[in-house]
Amino acid sequence: MELERFMEIRELFCQKYPEVTEGKMMSSPAIHYNKKVFAFFSRKHKMVFNLGKDYPLDKLGVEVSEFNPFKKKKPLAGWYEIDFDQHQKWEMITLKALERIKSN
Repeated sequence: MELERFMEIRELFCQKYPEVTEGKMMSSPAIHYNKKVFAFFSRKHKMVFNLGKDYPLDKLGVEVSEFNPFKKKKPLAGWYEIDFDQHQKWEMITLKALERIKSN
């Protein structure tokens, strides 16, 4: 169910935005903009977004946690994961991540 929701969002964004393509991030399915990853589906069945270090997370209206795939390192700066129980907001947050990567 979680992966299906991610795939729906990825397909929608690939159809809507010509620069958006399918890809991989750490062996997981991802969404790219001009070959740069801005969102992907983690092995923990969460969606992960690159929103940047300074993004006002409180404005998202969902519970967000820093994405940390490492055991002994700090989390990846600017990357945040959101549980499936918040999947109704995944599409909106994917758009925020796309807008961010487009502006860089």
